[in-house]
Amino acid sequence: MKTALALCVCLALAAVALAEDKYTNKFDNVNVDDILKNQRLLDNYFKCLMDKGRCTPDGAELKKSLPDALTSRCSKCTEKQKMQTEKVVRFLIEKKPVLWNELKAKYDPEGRYEATYKADADKHGIKV
Repeated sequence: MKTALALCVCLALAAVALAEDKYTNKFDNVNVDDILKNQRLLDNYFKCLMDKGRCTPDGAELKKSLPDALTSRCSKCTEKQKMQTEKVVRFLIEKKPVLWNELKAKYDPEGRYEATYKADADKHGIKV
């Protein structure tokens, strides 16, 4: 009985540890296309990330996770988050370069991450 209880505790702790290895996925179903098509929504997310406006819960989560995601090469991102990130980056670079440059100035002032991710961007046809 003690062995079974110990095993259950170990499995529960392992599940918690694995869950903490990824960012929350509770916002993975946010429709990124809707945000990118709607200037008001896009502006709200941008202002949140730039500390110029209030953040929605998903915007706050993004803002909290962004520095770590940049540093860790998105190692804690779900596959959906990686796909959404690629879509957003491509959109900002191609359609909203002013916003992209402001975000780069805030989150990558020395250009470290741009250099790190350039090869990945090239593979996906994104011109940084």
